[in-house]
Amino acid sequence: MPSSLAPGATFPDYVLPDHTKTPRRLSDLQSGDPMVVTLIRGFFCPKDRVQLQGLSAFYKQLVVGTTRLVTITTDDWHTTNNLRQQLDAHWPFLYDEDRTVQQDLGIKEYTDTEHDVMIPHTVVLRPDLEIHRVYNGYYYWGRPSTAELHQDLREITRSIRPDWDLTQPALREAWEAGDKKPFYPYGQKSMERVMQEMAGAVDQFAGSADGD
Repeated sequence: MPSSLAPGATFPDYVLPDHTKTPRRLSDLQSGDPMVVTLIRGFFCPKDRVQLQGLSAFYKQLVVGTTRLVTITTDDWHTTNNLRQQLDAHWPFLYDEDRTVQQDLGIKEYTDTEHDVMIPHTVVLRPDLEIHRVYNGYYYWGRPSTAELHQDLREITRSIRPDWDLTQPALREAWEAGDKKPFYPYGQKSMERVMQEMAGAVDQFAGSADGD
């Protein structure tokens, strides 16, 4: 595994166009929450398609779990949209025709001499793009099940949310004293922002990155 993909490292804050041709910055899409990034071969790969079908069914759980999901592909814009629409996927698909991610992370799938794709990876991120766990999906069974993602996201959320266990007396005392900082999303983001994120209103909460 490349050192750039090791747990504890910071995943690069890439700026890539999404399926609407709008440049998006990963950190803006993450918005301070856990995030799952799938690096895929593309439209032609049946393994990618099956994995994304599973994530499409899992997506409602990610939404209510305040977790972001992003897919990065080397397909072109039109093919990226075809894949996203056929899967009925509702999260951002970023396309990287220049192979920036592939080259930067050193994950060129050199055994595929036709498509010039990335070795598929699923990267689970803590806030600030910190890598929690990486799954190498060259073989399909190397990719995470939704149960494994559930476990990863439980571990992350438990560690970053001080209000994980509301039975703690100190938390109740803080709430009754009017101190809402330990409670999500109070003190971190407005409820309007949370609703935008849950609705997938990327233009409203993430905006367009300038690409610099």
